[in-house]
Amino acid sequence: MASIAIVYHSGYGHTQRQAQAIAEGAGPRAQLIAIDAEGNLPQGGWEQLAAADAIVFGSPTYMGGPSWQFKKFADATSKPWYAETWKNKLFAGFTNSASTVGDKTSTLNYFMTLAMQHGGLWVGNGMMPSNTKGATRDDLNWIGVWSGAAAVSPSDASPAEMFAGDLKLARQFGARVAEVASRWAR
Repeated sequence: MASIAIVYHSGYGHTQRQAQAIAEGAGPRAQLIAIDAEGNLPQGGWEQLAAADAIVFGSPTYMGGPSWQFKKFADATSKPWYAETWKNKLFAGFTNSASTVGDKTSTLNYFMTLAMQHGGLWVGNGMMPSNTKGATRDDLNWIGVWSGAAAVSPSDASPAEMFAGDLKLARQFGARVAEVASRWAR
């Protein structure tokens, strides 16, 4: 079984809830690594990332990209980049924003670029969209994003009010990352 490190920043709790759902889907070897309000990892976070078979990036989408706290973390990855510590690891990503589109794919593209700079391989969600007239926010991949897990967190909704479809997508995305990582680690 592969180890999955889920490194994320959460501004209001929605991204944390999404990260928890991804970890739930990924299984017992998934580790949550929260980037704090100052953009720093907890003690041992860098070592957890180095030991992981797959790294999943997460951040809310603010103003068309990841939070500044995540960007600070990304800038600090220049040390593992220089040493090629993360080369050939699997990577994936997730995000949420208040608006249905909210330029979430810009954040996911930022994550993909970061992964590629580290010599990594990207795992998308591999799920068909729920794009029929009868589809609702409780359906799987109702936003229709393939490059990662995307969620909508209305500006007046608490993390407890996140849409069931988004959390189901996060759990299935976690399971997909774990499955692909297990194949890759053989």
